[in-house]
Amino acid sequence: FWQRSDIQIDAEPGVQQAVRWNLFQLAQAAARADGRGIAAKGLTGSGYSGHYFWYSDIFVLPFLTYTTPLWARNALRSRLRMLPKARLRATQLNEDGALFPWRTINGDEASAYYAAGTAAYHINADITYACARYFFATGDLDFLLAFSEIPIETARLWVSLGFWATNVDGIERFHIHGVTGPDEYTTVVNDNLFTNVMARFNLRIAVEAARILEHEHPEAFESLSARLGLRREEIDAWQRAADGMSIPYSEELGIHPQDAHFLEREVWDLAATPPDKKPLLLHFHPLVIYRFQVLKQADVVLALLLASEEFSDEEKRRNFEYYDALTTGDSSLSGVVQSVLAAEVGYRELAYRYFTHALHLDLANLHHNSVDGVHIASAGGVWMAIVQGFAGMRDAERTLSFDPRLPAHWQGVQFRLHWRGRTISVALNQGDISFEIGHEDLPVPVWVRGEQVTLDPGVRVSVPLQDQGPDLGEFRGLSAGMLPRDGEHGAGQEFDPAATTGAIHIPTLPPTQAGGAGYEDPE
Repeated sequence: FWQRSDIQIDAEPGVQQAVRWNLFQLAQAAARADGRGIAAKGLTGSGYSGHYFWYSDIFVLPFLTYTTPLWARNALRSRLRMLPKARLRATQLNEDGALFPWRTINGDEASAYYAAGTAAYHINADITYACARYFFATGDLDFLLAFSEIPIETARLWVSLGFWATNVDGIERFHIHGVTGPDEYTTVVNDNLFTNVMARFNLRIAVEAARILEHEHPEAFESLSARLGLRREEIDAWQRAADGMSIPYSEELGIHPQDAHFLEREVWDLAATPPDKKPLLLHFHPLVIYRFQVLKQADVVLALLLASEEFSDEEKRRNFEYYDALTTGDSSLSGVVQSVLAAEVGYRELAYRYFTHALHLDLANLHHNSVDGVHIASAGGVWMAIVQGFAGMRDAERTLSFDPRLPAHWQGVQFRLHWRGRTISVALNQGDISFEIGHEDLPVPVWVRGEQVTLDPGVRVSVPLQDQGPDLGEFRGLSAGMLPRDGEHGAGQEFDPAATTGAIHIPTLPPTQAGGAGYEDPE
């Protein structure tokens, strides 16, 4: 495991050990999932009764896909096993195709609060996204043959759920209404940006999967078409819906609104919200929170990461600045996403602060609920923050690319990636990034800041770096409630590595702090 998955860091004391602790949590949670799924708390606690959520598909699967693909495939088998019940669930909600459960342990929807649970239709696209990333990274055609029903049935759901309408400019667009995105402080909205961007990805992947099968495995395609009643007109409809997807954008602010009406809401004054009123979900009724521009976790910013190639550098910066100031950090999953995007756009100090928070989330019990179990998705996010944030790894356009953002006080970081049957050793330092593949491997191209580099077997290739990306200095926005302002303590408290020399004391939560009524987010 460590040979495949370890990340070696030349940094300040305590970071190396804390990173390895998070990686171990991922191994414990996923190594023997064996088609049964990865629970929100793994095997570390009884929180959420062993249920699992979309977080595993988005935050844990990347680690598995790029280090131990077999584990990723085993984890995705759990979603394939759920497909019959997902089809039934779609019919119960009067839709076509399949609708996967937001919260489950056996394929049945276990969420008791539809607004922040069942309405999160993006779960369909999240699962398809995880399947697609596995396929891109491995080129495993057997996987495509076995799992092709997932993108096809989820695409059917989107076409059934959405509708066409002509906007004020006379342009016809495909809209998706009445859904909840990743941010559970804003529910049941129209044209949630994350949902629409991910649905577009889902539809395009379904088209691509169908066409690959039709051309490369015609017999399998004919069998699949007969079994599912798949018609070419359907595939054309998926492509048309993807191309016509409504993507909210504000010309005035130069940002993408989180949903069609998000900017019409009053802005929550986070600066004036005292620490004893956080997290908001424990102190304010949901109907109060829903009226404001305030986020429980990254929503648009997560879309900027997952669909990175669809947004310009300027769009990423402006969106990050706008939403970072509105994000409370009440979810443990905000830190890792905001760290990656802060690093990409050039807020280096803020990126490292978010990373540090995520790194010590459970070691220091920063959210005061580690007694219920480790936040497994956040542990996966630690890997993402290092590999996708500081090393700048992306796999857009089916290629492996790097645009490094190594923290200024780190001397270097080393890790391995599995890509198209090869193991690529990566070493990033302040002055260069280098790659090496095995002596028996076939050559493979990677890209460093837009330039192609061919890796030959057994040859270490070094690419000089002029810098570690843009440096915009200190971010002067409100900077999420997760990271405390002067005089505050609690969710963003600093972690002292020296304090871990002995046993770590994790206090028992009072019943009133175990979770807010109506909220089920395990993070």
